[in-house]
Amino acid sequence: MAKTAERGGTNEHVGVIGGGGGGRLGASRLLLWAVAAVLAVRQAAAVLRVPPGGGPADLHLPGSATDFLPDFLLGSVPGFLPDLPDLPPGSLHDSGRFTGPPFAALVLKPLLGLAVPSPAVAWTCLSLLFVVGSGLVAARALPEPVARRTARLAAPALVALMMLSLPVREAAFPGRIAFLPLLLVLLALFRVPAERPAGFLVGLAAALQPALLLFAPLLWRSGRRPTARAAAATFAGATALSWAALPRDAWTYWVEHLAGFGPGGPSDAPGDQSVQGALSRLGLDGPPGIALHLALAAVVVVIGLRRAARYARDGQLLLAVAVTGCAAVALSPTGWGHPLVWVMLAVAGKVGRRAADRPVWPVAVVLAATLPSHVLLPNLAALGPVRDNVPLIAALAAACAVPFLPRSSPLWREPEPTRHGRPAASRWAWVPLLPFWRRVASRPNLLLELLLIRVGYSLYSHIRAAAPTNRPLAEGNGTRILDLERALGIDIEHAVNRAVVDTPWLEASFDFYYTSFHFVVPLAILAVLYWRRPAAYRWARASLGLATVLALAGFWLYPLAPPRLMPGLGFVDTVHGVQDLANPSYGAMTAISNQYAAMPSLHFGWSLWCGIVIVALAPKRRLKLLGVLHPTITVCAIVATANHWVLDAVGGAAVVAAGFGLVHVLSGPRRTRADVPAQRSAPAREEAAARLPQTTGAGPGPTRP
Repeated sequence: MAKTAERGGTNEHVGVIGGGGGGRLGASRLLLWAVAAVLAVRQAAAVLRVPPGGGPADLHLPGSATDFLPDFLLGSVPGFLPDLPDLPPGSLHDSGRFTGPPFAALVLKPLLGLAVPSPAVAWTCLSLLFVVGSGLVAARALPEPVARRTARLAAPALVALMMLSLPVREAAFPGRIAFLPLLLVLLALFRVPAERPAGFLVGLAAALQPALLLFAPLLWRSGRRPTARAAAATFAGATALSWAALPRDAWTYWVEHLAGFGPGGPSDAPGDQSVQGALSRLGLDGPPGIALHLALAAVVVVIGLRRAARYARDGQLLLAVAVTGCAAVALSPTGWGHPLVWVMLAVAGKVGRRAADRPVWPVAVVLAATLPSHVLLPNLAALGPVRDNVPLIAALAAACAVPFLPRSSPLWREPEPTRHGRPAASRWAWVPLLPFWRRVASRPNLLLELLLIRVGYSLYSHIRAAAPTNRPLAEGNGTRILDLERALGIDIEHAVNRAVVDTPWLEASFDFYYTSFHFVVPLAILAVLYWRRPAAYRWARASLGLATVLALAGFWLYPLAPPRLMPGLGFVDTVHGVQDLANPSYGAMTAISNQYAAMPSLHFGWSLWCGIVIVALAPKRRLKLLGVLHPTITVCAIVATANHWVLDAVGGAAVVAAGFGLVHVLSGPRRTRADVPAQRSAPAREEAAARLPQTTGAGPGPTRP
């Protein structure tokens, strides 16, 4: 293990931190460092925007997500041990605003007592330095061999990811010391060659976050027994010091807190990403919950330590550190965001046999570390236990379940290549076919597809909701649309709307169709294509995504009031009920979505996409007929319910046509000579697929058998 740590700092990794580079690689590296710097400045600016008097008192302590620093820690006395009597005995945990060990308070007091104009700003800058230091050390510890591109870009990419992560971004003051123990552990295992100094750093990290004492057994099992003994001795000494200085606080934390009756607010708070917090949210409180927590923690620790020791012996020490840190989450009585700190290090592991599967784990980690849980999962009651515990589940999965490949596996260096179809010729010589548009013959990874679809739709919803909602502008655009339709002789919206209102069964039918099939049909088509026609799935998914992106541009550039929100025209909103047009907010519907995101109509656009895909790919005529009927009924529904103008449907058709056109231009025609006809039998399709030419490079290039 020690030799592995030394290899992590060999000259092969010098390019990670120092030295510049020319060409695109050097430009990419500089760009990533610029992104990391911008994120750090933004985080520091959040502190400067706090009004006077709200700064130091709001500085977060370890284990706290919304609770604040006790006032006595913010005194002007800069000393350390000589001033300990100034700390009121028992006041550290009595308020319930501080959940860390007493030793953490002893460390923070002299730091906050420094003679600086703003302790909050100073602590923020210090915390950001911890983040940068952790990223730099971790980037140098990647298991060998490391590709030149990875070695050059690892440090800025990891630092930028940490700066963007929820543990840093959600707190107005990143004073939580989750990154300080992380930095201490990384320095001990990768940058300090001596055994006892390394053990001192690990023990100090464990004194700040007691669950990290789990690194001592890892060191012991990996053959670094002097380091393990030094870590245990340092932890015991620091804890004894806190007992001597703050006996009542130490009793509160080590006896009452760890028994489940201590400070820190309600254990079922959503931010408490610990096993005990998750059990409390499930209603398992008291002694049964504590017993179950201990049992689960024992299982996770045993499995996690075995996996970590195996990865350490395999030469993947950084992965072993990540797995151990994630296993320590199960031991911690509270976990306010710090599980993600260790999960981010687990991107060093490789998962998946196929090259197409390799991005799944890194993408999942990046999404879990940077996006709120409500973005990752829909707001469904059945998914509540998963949505409320995403960081915890990610940590436990990394510790116990994710099948990281050993370096001894031939797939660690060379995964199974992705099978591609024959490169198609470009439509125009001046339009290059981009490498990532190559026709992939294999089925994409399901988990990655679900993550991208969910996150993509969430981003679409947020961008749509943030589009301009200027009422006079939207109503003016509505008037202009109506005038244009009158000039063209297609202003049929009012007549159709009144006819449907006067026919109750028709009104109910159109309302049901409008509200029920907008999402169900596209998702069903994507699911069928994924399972039965993977190559066509990629073509259809890309065209739908491009059409949606173009529609977002329309929402921003041309806010439009639909007929139901045009005052004085006599339209009836059959779906949402009568709208109070005198109220600027138009009632509850405005809080749900942007009511002026009407041009183009994605209700019709998505239905037209469904129809085109069905007509192009369905093997039977009756299915093709359904493909024609769906957009036809949809355009009738959006007009009859007064939700869109006729020209909105024209706009929806335009963006869908543009989406298909862009895919055709960038990747060539949908069918190529290398595609497998769908009409063949299953054995024939498998035999033909096996004969498809394969490419493994980054660009279209030549093919090989």
